[in-house]
Amino acid sequence: MSPTARPRRTSSSARDRAAEASSPWDVSPVVLPTVEVLRGTVATTALLDEDDVDALVLPVAPAGEDDEGVQPRSGVADATVRYAIDLAELADRQKHSGASGDAQTIDLPRPVAGGDPLPWSGLPSRIVLVGIGAAEPDDMRRAGAAVARATRGLRRVVSTVGADAGPAATTAFVEGYVLAAYRHPAVRTGTPEPGPAERLVLLGRFVEEAVDRGLQHARATWVARVLAATPSSTKSPAWFAAQARALAEGTGVTVEVLEADELEARGFGGILAVGGGSARPPCLVVARWNPADPSGVPPRHAVVVGKGITYDTGGLSIKPREAMVPMKTDMTGAAVALAAVLGAAAAEVPHAVTAVLPLAENAVGASSYRPGDVLRTFGGTTVEIANTDAEGRLVLADALAWADATLDPDVLVDVATLTGAAALGLSRHVGALYSPDTELAEALGAAGQEVGEPMWRMPLVADYRSAVDSAVADVRHVPADPAETGAGSITAALFLERFVGSRLWAHLDIAGPARSGSARHEVPEGATGFGARTLLRWLTRLP
Repeated sequence: MSPTARPRRTSSSARDRAAEASSPWDVSPVVLPTVEVLRGTVATTALLDEDDVDALVLPVAPAGEDDEGVQPRSGVADATVRYAIDLAELADRQKHSGASGDAQTIDLPRPVAGGDPLPWSGLPSRIVLVGIGAAEPDDMRRAGAAVARATRGLRRVVSTVGADAGPAATTAFVEGYVLAAYRHPAVRTGTPEPGPAERLVLLGRFVEEAVDRGLQHARATWVARVLAATPSSTKSPAWFAAQARALAEGTGVTVEVLEADELEARGFGGILAVGGGSARPPCLVVARWNPADPSGVPPRHAVVVGKGITYDTGGLSIKPREAMVPMKTDMTGAAVALAAVLGAAAAEVPHAVTAVLPLAENAVGASSYRPGDVLRTFGGTTVEIANTDAEGRLVLADALAWADATLDPDVLVDVATLTGAAALGLSRHVGALYSPDTELAEALGAAGQEVGEPMWRMPLVADYRSAVDSAVADVRHVPADPAETGAGSITAALFLERFVGSRLWAHLDIAGPARSGSARHEVPEGATGFGARTLLRWLTRLP
C-alpha cells in the first residue's frame, strides 16, 4: 500500500501572502503590563505623594468566627493612620466580603477651592480594597485579576496585596494581575477600551524572583492566547510558522519549518491528508531550545508536540455551524507548545526542550481526504479513516512518530484540543491528563495545580484498545461505532499511544479549558491559553 499522494499547492495565494507579510495580529513583540517591586511601607513611602500615583490597593480578608467585620491585612492599618480614615469600618459599611476577588473602589472627595486641606490631600484619592480570602495561591490569583479590572486606564498603582503572603502567593498574584490585564487583539474603529494601568508597584517585602516567575508564566499564556485568538482568515499554517520565527528571534530558540513538499517526501501522510483540502498548505514547525551551559545537570531532552489545526471545518464530515464558530482556536495545542519552549528559554531551563508543531487547515475541497480512506503515517503505520472531523489525532500521530524516531526524547508530551468527550466529562475548567507513568502524571498534575490550570488524570483502559482495531489497516483512528463504544477521549489517547514507541509519554486533552464562553477572574472569553503555564512550570522543575 502506497502513501496517500495528491497534487498539492506549495505556496499560499496572493491574498494569504499579503496577510502573512503584514498583519495587525502579529504576536511579536509581546509587551506585558509593567510590574515592579519597591521596598517600604504605606506609612513611610514618599511614592504616595507623587502626582502620577492614581490608586492605592490594599488587602482585606474575610471575618473569622469571632470577628465582627473584614480583617485588615498588610498596609491597611498604616493607610488608616496616614489617611485618617477607618478603612476597615468603611469596608464593613460597604459590605465587603473579603472573599478572593471581591474588589471595591473608594473615591475620596477632593477639597473645594479655597477650603481647608483634607487629611488625604496630596495622597491618591482612589483606594481599592481587595479581598484575598485565605491568601492561598488560587485566592491571590483571583485577587490579582480583581486589581487589574479595578485599575484599568490608570497611571501608577501602588499595591500591598500579598506583601506578607509568601513567594507562591506573590507569583499567583502577578499571574492573575497580568492575565486579567490581557485583551484579545482586535481591529476596531472608535475609541479603544482602556488598557491596564501603566505601572503596578508592589510595595513591601516581595520576593523579586517570585514576581519574575509570575511574569514568565503570564507571558507564556499571553503568547498562546494571541495565537489562538487570531482569526483564521489571517492564521494560515505559513502565518503561524512566521510568528514562530519572529517570537524566537533573539531568544536562543531556533526554528525549522518543513514545507509540504518535504513532508510528502518524508511520508507525513496524516498531516498531508488533513491539509489536502485547503488552498493553504500544511507544514511542520520545529522550535528548539538547547542550553549553552547545562550547569552540571545531566542533560535531558523534553519534546512537546502541539496540535496545530489553524481552522477546522470538520472536512467532509463537516461540523454544524455552531460548532464551527470557535474553531480558529483548534491550534491551541501548538500555541501552548511554542509558548512553553519560548518560556523555557527565557527561564534558562537547563534541559533541551523541543516543540513540534504539525500545522494544517482542515478544509473542504476537491482534494479533501474521505471517510474510508487508508493513510500511511510517518514511519509506516496505516490508519483507516472513519471521520474526517477527528483530524487532530492524525497530525499528532505523524508528529509523535517523527519525534520518537528522530529526536530521541527522554520525555514526550502532546497537548491538543482533541475531543469533545474530554470537555463533556471534565467541564470547561479542567484538562484531561493521560500517562502510563505515575511519576510523570503527578508532576504534570502538580504543575497545573500550582499555576491554576487543574488537570485530572484519566485511565488508559486496556480493554478499550480493541475499539480502534481495523480490518483493512493497522488501526482505525476512531471506533467503528463511537456512540456504542463511548469513552471518546480515552480511545483517542489510546490511538496516540501507538505512535510514541517506548518513550515516557503524557497526553493533555485541553478541549474544554482552552476555550471559555465568558470571562471570569483571570480567564478571558474565548481563547484562554490553558496549558502554557503548566508546561512551563513542569519544564522548570524537570529533574
